[in-house]
Amino acid sequence: MARLRDIVLDCRHPASLARFWAAAMDRYAVATYDEEELARLRSSGVFDPEEAPQVMVEGPQGSPSFFFQKVPEPKAVKNRMHVDLVGDGAELERLLALGASVVARHPDLVVLADPEGNEFCLIDD
Repeated sequence: MARLRDIVLDCRHPASLARFWAAAMDRYAVATYDEEELARLRSSGVFDPEEAPQVMVEGPQGSPSFFFQKVPEPKAVKNRMHVDLVGDGAELERLLALGASVVARHPDLVVLADPEGNEFCLIDD
């Protein structure tokens, strides 16, 4: 049986989008770079982790990681898959302050977009 390991999002700037999602989700954080990873980045011509082509956001043990990878093309259409988060009105305000925007409001959920336009839902707690 297959097991879920990572949720991968294509994006223009992995580091900033990873920070948004790490702040948006409870107990998630941007993975730290060890010396081996920093050496690997430098050998590929990346001297600033802010410009890394891939960034990992790790969650609690047993939870999938989010993996952000740089792609040249911009997001053009609605997501075919999205993430659902659970929260209340205060959480909505917090996500908006982080850089999310409202796409649509429904009775039991709000459809939001992250700073690069990827849709996700905030379902009433």
